[in-house]
This record gives sequence, C-alpha cells and structure tokens, in this order.
Amino acid sequence: MRVLAIDTATTDLVTGVVDTETGAVTERILTDTRAHNEQLIPTVEELLQTTSLTYPDLDAIVVGCGPGPFTGLRVGMATASALGDALSIPVHGVCTHDAIAASAAAQGRTLVATDARRKEIYWATYEDGQRVEGPDVVKPAEIQVAVDAVIIPDNLVAKLPEELQNLPHTAANPRPAGLVAVANLDAAPEPLTPLYLRRPDAVPPKPKPRSAALPDVAGFNL
Repeated sequence: MRVLAIDTATTDLVTGVVDTETGAVTERILTDTRAHNEQLIPTVEELLQTTSLTYPDLDAIVVGCGPGPFTGLRVGMATASALGDALSIPVHGVCTHDAIAASAAAQGRTLVATDARRKEIYWATYEDGQRVEGPDVVKPAEIQVAVDAVIIPDNLVAKLPEELQNLPHTAANPRPAGLVAVANLDAAPEPLTPLYLRRPDAVPPKPKPRSAALPDVAGFNL
C-alpha cells in the first residue's frame, strides 16, 4: 500500500510517501516554514515525481490533525480531504503528537510538547509510545507531569519547570513514517477532527451601559 503522509501542525511542512509492504519511505520536509498553504501541493507533486508516482498510484492518505494552530491544521486537513475525495481513497487522521512519539521511538514515560505560540505549549505524555495523557494546551511553566524524558523544540526547554529542564530532552517533529505507523489503515477512517485545543479568541461583547441621558422609551412602538 502506498500512503501519502501530510502534517502541517507544526512550523515544519511534512510530506512523504510510505510503502507499507516494502517499508520504503520518501519524504520532503520543509523546516520552519510559515507558508504551508503556498508550498503544500507543489511539495507533494515534487515528492510524487521523485518516486515516479502519480496521484492515482496512491492507496490512502494519512494526515496529522494536531494539536496545532487553526490555519496550519486547516491547510493540511483540507488538502488531504480534497485529495481523498478526488481519488476516492481513504483519509486517516492521526494525532500529531502520537506521530512524534512514534518517530522518536519514545521509550519509558515521555512528554511530547510543541509550540502553541502565545507563550503556551501543546503537550501529551506517553508510556513506551502509547499516549496516556493529553493532548492539551498550557503555559510551559505550569505543566505538571511525572516523566523520564522530554521531546520538545530546543527553544522551549528553558521555559519548562526546572525539574523538566533537567531531564534528557530531544527535539523532534512528525515524520511520514511515524504518521503512518500510528494510523489504523485496516479500519474505516473516521471523520477528520482538528485538535485545535485553543481557547476561543472571540467572546461575545459585553453590553454597554445605557446612558442616563437617553429617554426611557419602554413601551414605545416604532
């Protein structure tokens, strides 16, 4: 089975083709890019050309559903859904942090965290690669977990509580093989559900106090 893997939940644009029968993986990863929308389809097409494949050669798609920012997730998930519909192939959504844990071959009790911006992180904990807590979003200094190791971007380590800073840590992002590894390709795909986790920015406006200078018009019909 040839599976196209896509993830746009982090600042990396992750694409790859995984052959589940041979184990062959061809990937194209653009690191630290903010142009997922402009670069995703051109990167996928370059990937297919490299593997001498065309879209009809694909058997399934796996896409990371976050946690991640709204814009990034929307790009990857909408593209995966559109390709799946056009090609009549299944599209499987997976938790991006699960894929990171799989890509890093996490062992023992591990914290996986990514940048949520706005001075927060997305996080989940794993026991030998299996998620046991999360995902959730929190300020780095407020996270309280008992783990043996941390997978987190280097620039966020110093923002963690001291006891977590002192643990072994590595930086890792999702990879195509990890995305496919955590997908159940034998099951019917469930509807894609983005893991935004972010508290809503928009709130209903508070009613403005009525000016005492306005006349009382109760019962007046316009």
